[in-house]
Formats: sequence, structure tokens, C-alpha cells
Amino acid sequence: MSATAAVDEGAHAALAGAGRPRRFGAWYVAEHRFRVMRAYLQTLLVTGFGNPFLYLFAMGVGLGSLVSANLGPSAVDGVSYLAFVAPALLCTAAVTVASEEFTYPVMLGFKWNPTFIGISASPISAGQIIDGVVISVVARLLGTTIVYYAFMLLFGAVPSPWGWLAILVATLGGLAFGAPVMVYVATLEQDTGQIAMLMRFVLLPMTLFSGTFFPLSTMPPYLQWIGWISPLWHSTELSRVFAYGYAEPLWLTLVHVVYLAGLFVVFWLWARRIAARRLNK
Repeated sequence: MSATAAVDEGAHAALAGAGRPRRFGAWYVAEHRFRVMRAYLQTLLVTGFGNPFLYLFAMGVGLGSLVSANLGPSAVDGVSYLAFVAPALLCTAAVTVASEEFTYPVMLGFKWNPTFIGISASPISAGQIIDGVVISVVARLLGTTIVYYAFMLLFGAVPSPWGWLAILVATLGGLAFGAPVMVYVATLEQDTGQIAMLMRFVLLPMTLFSGTFFPLSTMPPYLQWIGWISPLWHSTELSRVFAYGYAEPLWLTLVHVVYLAGLFVVFWLWARRIAARRLNK
């Protein structure tokens, strides 16, 4: 075989080998994220099973018994306090997971241990890197919410047979919150405390002002707007519709769906553009 033929054969083999990563690049990135998650698998399991038990017992059974003792067994929205707060705790768990997976791992990939730069040197595109991160987060969100929902069933906190749809709603809510966070983190060149402040001054207040532990309508009108723009409030309200038949107008249910889906899609596409600009310099 001549040298030219050998070179041509090698070029064809290289092009053929690049075809698969181009088609399934996002799944390769997701696989990489799953392998990284194995490093803190024990933490995922402990928090995944421990948090729902502790929160449902403390907030639903502990605090719920006090609420029921004062307001009766149908204390809030015609259901027990446990049934009222459980869908909110489910959605809060999803938002918390999204905040974990869309912050430090993204910063790690771009800056601290720039695996995204190495991956982008292969046939995998910047957009596929973001897609792979999203796929891995969806998988973790589904796993977390399924376990959480199982504990809700165990505690008798799901009166409606349609309650399982709250799993999908909570997952969408986590993505709706996490995608804007991913966009913000993807623009950071250095973390000088911004991510910690995001957790303390955005995530924590959002759980308190999104109708999580009490109806949003009981808050002063000048604070209710915080809930209206919060993905957690929209996902919580929608989860309550499925979990125990919370009564709300159909148009408002549609607003919840459109708002959550719109937040996720817009910021997911924005993150792909930022990644392409940052990795293709």
C-alpha cells in the first residue's frame, strides 16, 4: 500500500470514527457526568432517602399535627397540612438538586477542571456539552422526585390518583430554575462567592416566599409578586393540582406550564450560545 493510500485510509477511518460522537455527543457528556456523580454517590443516596423522610415527618407530621389540632383535619385548601405541604417539599427538593448540578459542576467544567474545553476539542460540539449536562440533571431530578414521591405515598400525603404527575411537574420546575442558574454560572470567569450568594439570597428566600409552607395569598400584597415570578411557586401550585385536586382556573394551570417550559427552553438555548462562544474562541 502506498503512503498516499495509507493516509487516505487513515483519514476515512478518522472521519468515520467522528460520526458517532457527532450524533450522540450529548449522551457521551451525560455519561461523563454520571461517572463523576459516582464520586459522591453515597451523599446522593443519603440525602435522596433521608431528606424526604425528615422533611415530611418534621413539616408534615410534626408541624401538621399542630396545625390540625388548631384548624381541624382539613386545615388548608380542604386537605390536611401534610397533603398541602408535601407537593411543595417535592418541588423544593427538585429545585435544590437543580441548584447543585447547574452551579459548581458547570463552573468546574468551564474553569476549575476545564473538562468542557477538552471535550470541545473532540467532534462533540459546545451545544452537545450543555445538552449532556441537562440530560444528566434530568436523570437525577427524576430519581430524586420518584423517591420523594414514594415517601409521600408512604406518609399518605397524596389523596389524588393523578398525584404521580407531580413528579414530572417538579422535574420541570427544577429545570426552569436551574437553566437560568446555568446561564449565569456559564458567564463567570471566577467564583468569588457569587454561587454561595445565589444559594443564600435567591434559593433560600424563594422557598420562603413561594407559597411553600402557607398559601401565597396570606402574604402581604407587596410581597406576593416574588411568588408570581418564582418557578418554585408555579411548580408547587401545579403539583398541588395533581396531588390533591387543588382548585384553580384552567387558564392559571396553563400559565404554570407555559411559564415553566418557557423559562427552561429560553435559558437552555441561551446556555448553548454562551458555551459555543466561550469554547470556540
